[in-house]
Amino acid sequence: MVKKMNIVIVGLGNIGSYFYNYLNKNKNIIFNKTNTIPNILFVSAKSLSKKRNFNLPKKIWLKNSLSAAKIKNVDIIVELIGGSEGPAKKLVFAALKNKKHVITANKALVSKYGDQLSKIAEKNKVNFEFEAAVCGGIPIIRSIKEGLIANNINKIYGILNGTSNYILSSMDEEKLEYNEALLNAKKLGYAESNPDSDINGDDVAAKLKILTALSFNSFINNKTILVEGIKDIDQTDINNANKLGYKIKLIGVAESDSNKITQRVHPALIEKNSYIAKINGVLNAVIVESNPAGKTVLQGEGAGPGPTTSSLVSDLCSILRGNVKFPFVLSEKKRKFAIFKNIKDKKFSVYLRLDVKDKNGILSDITKIMAKNRVSVKRLIQNPTLNKKNASIIIITHEAKSSSFEKVLTVLKRKNYTVNHPKIIRIEKT
Repeated sequence: MVKKMNIVIVGLGNIGSYFYNYLNKNKNIIFNKTNTIPNILFVSAKSLSKKRNFNLPKKIWLKNSLSAAKIKNVDIIVELIGGSEGPAKKLVFAALKNKKHVITANKALVSKYGDQLSKIAEKNKVNFEFEAAVCGGIPIIRSIKEGLIANNINKIYGILNGTSNYILSSMDEEKLEYNEALLNAKKLGYAESNPDSDINGDDVAAKLKILTALSFNSFINNKTILVEGIKDIDQTDINNANKLGYKIKLIGVAESDSNKITQRVHPALIEKNSYIAKINGVLNAVIVESNPAGKTVLQGEGAGPGPTTSSLVSDLCSILRGNVKFPFVLSEKKRKFAIFKNIKDKKFSVYLRLDVKDKNGILSDITKIMAKNRVSVKRLIQNPTLNKKNASIIIITHEAKSSSFEKVLTVLKRKNYTVNHPKIIRIEKT
């Protein structure tokens, strides 16, 4: 007898619609690879009457999406609603409690409630799959859970958000100001009408927290993480970076040092000849440093219906094959309460930009403030501004503690000779 598993798709936006059509057209391919037929039993969304570019049979429409969790012959629920609260949260919790397998692309939900959901899935011996929640079509989660399962990971980092990467790439390649690049991103569909999550670093932070838990066998840590976005990056910074031999990228980094984990999201100056510096447009790239594999690099499209569907189907096939696995590699009992620390003691070299009044003695005062806080100058460039009454001072520092730079900034912000807020961008070695 041919095995069949019944699926409910909840959410028919761009991704949900693409996924629905893909399954309908490729059932035989999936069956040949899994020996199980993926049968779409129901679909559910906000409105049946919404215009779509495909025919949706009324007989498979489920008016109340939450009821899917209680329908006996439903095996798998695919949640594509989005958001960490509301209907998405209620549906996923209810589905796992009712012993339904769950597939989701919802990074906000996984990063906030992943530990609780994982525990329920493990208890009820069902799968909770979320490959599509991180970096679209890049199989980074499955790579960590399976391909690199024998490795001791010490660092995972990269470009995890296509919107911010497109904006920074456009500013660099097309010499656009930030607002112009953002507007173009919206027009092309790379940025939402409200792009705050992408540009303020929250999207990267959600993905990084998931990758951290997977990489270091820890529980998700939502508290100890540095999150900075790209709103303050301007064309002057882009030009300065180029002159100094760098590119500016928004990166996410999680690393373990002496059994203590740090998580950070921030713009960084990356040497222009490095691999990460050459990742442009909406592409994502993730680098895993581990033993014995060494450095593993995964690159691809980080968003969009096609790449996301690729990951959703990967999760689906894993379930159709009958593989029930722990959502975070280890069982809940074996995962650890790792020690997470902030980055105040971590050392960086930084790019320090100061727009100041062009007067005698200012540079001397700045270097004294830096020396007092144990920050030394490695390279210094002084440029007059267009009105010639001000000057722009660019300093590349030697390595110093992150907390030292915070103290320097605090003092400099109070000085009456500063025209704009002083700006620091960390320099990242990759």
